[in-house]
Amino acid sequence: MTANEAISSWEKIQQGVKEAETLMGKREYNLSMVKARQTLEFMVHCLCDQAGIMEPDLSRSIDALYNERVITKTTCEHYHKIRMLGNSAVHENNTSAYDANQAYQFLSQEVYTFSHDYRAGKRRPSAASKSRSSQTERRTSGSSRGSSSSRSRKKNSDSRFSSTDLIRLGAVLVCVAVIVLVVRLVLPKKKGTTETAPVTTENLLPETTAAPETMAETTPAAVYKTSDNLNVRSEPSTSGNKLGLLPAGTIVDYVEDYDSDWAVINYDGTQAYVSKQFLVHD
Repeated sequence: MTANEAISSWEKIQQGVKEAETLMGKREYNLSMVKARQTLEFMVHCLCDQAGIMEPDLSRSIDALYNERVITKTTCEHYHKIRMLGNSAVHENNTSAYDANQAYQFLSQEVYTFSHDYRAGKRRPSAASKSRSSQTERRTSGSSRGSSSSRSRKKNSDSRFSSTDLIRLGAVLVCVAVIVLVVRLVLPKKKGTTETAPVTTENLLPETTAAPETMAETTPAAVYKTSDNLNVRSEPSTSGNKLGLLPAGTIVDYVEDYDSDWAVINYDGTQAYVSKQFLVHD
């Protein structure tokens, strides 16, 4: 089908929808359902021709379109509904306004779907075109195999060349390693000597000088005793209270001289005074 034929087919379908709508407006419901079925039949014929489907009647053609996934399940159900309503109008003289409106609504809805699927669709390739494409594919695959084999041979030659280069490089490295080893064995090794100074402990420890021992000079305390019976008073005066009496020859606990006449002593845990003229050194 050429492009002009496709355009004329689409115009014919649009004309059928308009006529069904006009008949609905004139309340000729029976004729509107018949026109809807006729338009549907032409749509199915176009789709089958495009998909390469050949069936003897409209019902089988619709099922074949669904089985070949040309139309959806919903579209298939709508097609059958339009077909059955048209059949009832022809064979049973159906004049129901509801049925006519339903047939028109389904047809209007599916026409838009048809315009997208049919006008954007492509014919299936014929057997001759399939044969030509298969021959072309075989020739292409043959040439591809030839070119791939030549590339493989070239790659193999490149890999062999690379292996040879690697072997040569390895031999050179081995020779260099042997030369380095011989040089190290022949040349004497320089022994580095490191002199370490002996560690001495001299001058490490600080010198300690013993401090000269000093003998503390202690003056022996003076020891006094009474030359006669001696009164012990609370004050350095004969008018002082008399605390006690020391018999002659009693050693006193001398503390210090108070003045030229009196001396301080310890008496019964307290300081007291005695006359110095009755004290003599022991």
